[in-house]
Amino acid sequence: MSALVFLALATATAPAPDMMPAAPAPAQTPAAAPAAAAPAIIVTGHALGEPTASAAYDVSTIDRTRLAQVPSGRLEDALADVAGLQLFRRSNSRSANPSSEGFTLRGLGGNAASRTLVLVDGVPQADPFFGSVPLAGINPADIDSVRVVHGGGSGAFGAGAVAGTIDITSAGPGARGLADATVLADDRGDTSLTAGIAPRLGNGFAVLSGQWDRGPGFWTTPLAQRVPASARSRYDSWALGLRAVAPIASDIELQARIAAFNDAQTLRFAGALTGMSGQDASVRVVGRGRWQFDALVYGQLRDFNNLTLSSATFAPTNNQRATPSGGVGGKIELRPPVGPAHVLRLGADVRELTGHEDEDLYTRGTLSSHRREGGTNDDLGFYGEDSWITGALQLTAGGRADRTVIRAGRYQTWSAAGAPLADIRYDTRSQWTGSFRGGAVLHAAATLDLRASAYTGLRQPTLNELYRAFTVFPVTTLANPALTNETLRGIEGGFDWRPVQALALHFTAFDNKVDNAIANITVNATTQIRQNVPAVHANGVEAAAEARLGTFALGATLAWTNARMEAPGQAYDGLRPQQTPRISASANLSWTPRPGWSLAMTLRHVGVAYEDSLTTAALPAATTLGAYATAPLAGPFSLVLRGENLTDVAVVTRNSGGTVDLATPRTIWAGIRLAIR
Repeated sequence: MSALVFLALATATAPAPDMMPAAPAPAQTPAAAPAAAAPAIIVTGHALGEPTASAAYDVSTIDRTRLAQVPSGRLEDALADVAGLQLFRRSNSRSANPSSEGFTLRGLGGNAASRTLVLVDGVPQADPFFGSVPLAGINPADIDSVRVVHGGGSGAFGAGAVAGTIDITSAGPGARGLADATVLADDRGDTSLTAGIAPRLGNGFAVLSGQWDRGPGFWTTPLAQRVPASARSRYDSWALGLRAVAPIASDIELQARIAAFNDAQTLRFAGALTGMSGQDASVRVVGRGRWQFDALVYGQLRDFNNLTLSSATFAPTNNQRATPSGGVGGKIELRPPVGPAHVLRLGADVRELTGHEDEDLYTRGTLSSHRREGGTNDDLGFYGEDSWITGALQLTAGGRADRTVIRAGRYQTWSAAGAPLADIRYDTRSQWTGSFRGGAVLHAAATLDLRASAYTGLRQPTLNELYRAFTVFPVTTLANPALTNETLRGIEGGFDWRPVQALALHFTAFDNKVDNAIANITVNATTQIRQNVPAVHANGVEAAAEARLGTFALGATLAWTNARMEAPGQAYDGLRPQQTPRISASANLSWTPRPGWSLAMTLRHVGVAYEDSLTTAALPAATTLGAYATAPLAGPFSLVLRGENLTDVAVVTRNSGGTVDLATPRTIWAGIRLAIR
């Protein structure tokens, strides 16, 4: 790790070629030609330009301005603007178990593991053990933009993009300025601090940033269900990151990043402590010359702990005291010059994810045994994609070949005294799987684009799904080491229409089907097991609109999805997948009367969903209203106000055997922002 820090800082602070002290010039004769001007060096810190292939797919973009205006200030709530995109549960990362923060799209079934590939500057963010996304480790203030590609992917790390891709690009000095900081407090005593500095260093730059959120939290337990041991959702989380970007040639740049985070929470009962921590490092080299390339290596370390208490005696039932895991990987992508009408991408990527959990089990509050379970997952992929522009038509086609391996799976138990009770080793399994995507976009008119696409995809079961059982009282969910890969087949079509300059309309109809979808299947009132459902089939429509009228801006999205599980002969056949609403909608209106002043309102609706596979435990529909405002004070300082769930609606996030958890109640934030350009 220290070597990477040294490399990043040394590269960023080293003088660029055209800034080096000049050597004494030899004497020139009158006939000597003048020296050629040094090429301009432009460092962006971004990836290669997005290939034209993306025009054929349903793509949503969230810019830095919109990220700042989200009432909660959380990334996951900003992503709720995207039609059909949902987190596993309706709570945000201040009160959600960090191992359950998985994203999905298009009603393909709620899952604690993310069915959507999440990238930050090209680096996959999924936890190596759980497959969830550590949202406490992603600072929204560091983000320049977010692109969400709906539907299966076949590019780099595409084996994780069974439902789509969330591609996050970090902000450099041009977007965030030299320094920024925001201090906020809410009406419960919670506090939030973010700060960053982004100096330009020669022809490169560095960004050092941090975030610290802490507070007593709110009651996730409804009043009628509280007991003496009930507790507020206390939390204390921090994240630090250092990113450096520097040129190593006129058209080649080095991007290096290290980061660390820690997220500690109290869930439901006093003493029921949960936490996740992590460290990340990556190095990326991007070439923007005639032969473009993108090379990346990265490493991740994670740990998770969770103490579960009995809701009857409030004594420990199990203590998942450690879950060490790690991920290493990389990619290489080449874009050879094949003519102005084509963009050709050729590449390979690799990932290795390994981890296990160490758990203490209790009987009536007394330590009774120990358990360890875990293993290793590998994925090696090769991909290629070509985009071709011919007149008003853009065509794209690409494919991947993935070799996935599930190995070193093991389950061990010991008595409290350390005597072995069980030691089970699971067979290694491997397979090759092909996937593809292709599409077309027709520029039918200056204001109208018509698009259509088809794709397949896959996702490996996570180590958590394969090996770890857990209990959320009164329901125990069992692991399943025989789980197989999920595979996706999908088609979609739609249009992007700009009837006038200030208005844009987007519409997509889709049909997606995930075979062998992993879901928690109800066995009885107190037991679930992870199983490969024969299929989850979802079809529906997604619509979005953006409009501007003077100083006003409006954005709205709508997703209507008919999703069902297909399992002939099973009790859940034809029923809706867990955590999947039929309808969701979002609208945000902002007003910027003059520079530095803004007011934004966000209205969201989520339809009824169900906690269980038999659709008996309902999560009622909910509509929430939020607000954001900022106004200049003096010099670089401004006032910031945020309001979450202003109508104080009870949003149910979990319903397990009638035991209910709630999302954020009405919350008012106020604070000061410093911005130095």
